[in-house]
Amino acid sequence: MKIFVQIASYRDPELIPTIKSCLENAKYPENLVFGICRQFSHEDKFDDLTEYETDDRFRILNIPHQEALGVCWARNQVQQLYNEEEYTLQIDSHMRFEKDWDETLISMIKQLQEMGIPKPLLTGYVPSYDPNNDPNGRVRTPWRMVFDKFSPEGIITFLPEVMPEWEKFEHPIPTRFYSAGFCFTIGEFVKQVQHDPNLYFYGEEITLAVRAFTHGYDLFHPNKVVIWHEYIRKNKIKHWDDDKTWSEKNKKSVSLIRKLFGIDGETQEGLDLKYSFGKNRTLRDYEKFAGIIFEKKMVHPETVSKNYPPNTEYETEEEWEKSFNSFFEYEINIDKKKLVDDDYDFWAITFHDKNNKEIYRKDTDINETRELMNNNEIKIFRKFVTNETPKSWSVWLHSFSKGWTNQIVGNI
Repeated sequence: MKIFVQIASYRDPELIPTIKSCLENAKYPENLVFGICRQFSHEDKFDDLTEYETDDRFRILNIPHQEALGVCWARNQVQQLYNEEEYTLQIDSHMRFEKDWDETLISMIKQLQEMGIPKPLLTGYVPSYDPNNDPNGRVRTPWRMVFDKFSPEGIITFLPEVMPEWEKFEHPIPTRFYSAGFCFTIGEFVKQVQHDPNLYFYGEEITLAVRAFTHGYDLFHPNKVVIWHEYIRKNKIKHWDDDKTWSEKNKKSVSLIRKLFGIDGETQEGLDLKYSFGKNRTLRDYEKFAGIIFEKKMVHPETVSKNYPPNTEYETEEEWEKSFNSFFEYEINIDKKKLVDDDYDFWAITFHDKNNKEIYRKDTDINETRELMNNNEIKIFRKFVTNETPKSWSVWLHSFSKGWTNQIVGNI
């Protein structure tokens, strides 16, 4: 059983250690086929793949970094190298592998297929490793992806966390979300759900989650640690460090994602349908499964509470929509000149509806208060679930010596 290993690398000193870890820890290294998009600089000496160029298992694209157009473009380039391998593994170029990882992942796929799931897909934010303290710096507990927030543009972001009670799971667990840094599934996925080369970076994962789901794939997190990822990558060069036009690429990318999902009433007019949804399921099917309404930037309480999918089914569309709350986030900016005391112990942070009725409150504690006071600019960030869109906010300052002092208010 061949595995097509997809790697898009951008001036990464971890590329070769990643390849070596992948090969050395595979039970059947002879069955691995690598597709690599190496975006390189002649200034670098750490990612030379000469030793692999005569190895039949390697298909390598060497691209000068000045010609690179972003990670989604690079991943799409790699996918053109696929040649009917039975399985595919997509990873980043900074990973480490557990012993016999290939056998473990194939066994998980077969286990899920025996449970009646024809197209299972393993994905997620896998645990971290530290290249400066490896293997001792590896996190040994499985992680999962959970909902974080909607960006102001309506793009969903995620957070990793340790999988609760992971020891009790005997098979991979369902997930709503997809990680482009780790995906293992049947090989035909490479042809069915290719990366949109017009996207830049931000938002690629939620688009792939929905596109995979609508093409009939069911998403799962591995219930044991198989692979590790370097997340911090301090002092490592990224594409946006070199490309002075990256922000324009990102802006165009966000616009395409908003059209794809119909966020704020956008339409799909002008989109390349090759990178749109599948026909096995609809966007609405995904929204009901995951507890999300993209158009209105709403998230279901079950999703916020990190319950495992699928979400509760409702008899009617109306009942389903009524079960949602809006996910609201806001940054309060305060002029530091309005702070008249130096012994504040907490501040009451409240949000109000159009009738000035309080709908949310979360006070600062002593630590957050002191941190805010020590900053040059006072920015208070709050996010919460609500049935009503707040219209105003209030920060009521409390002093240790004077009690309640001045109240600062603002409109949203």
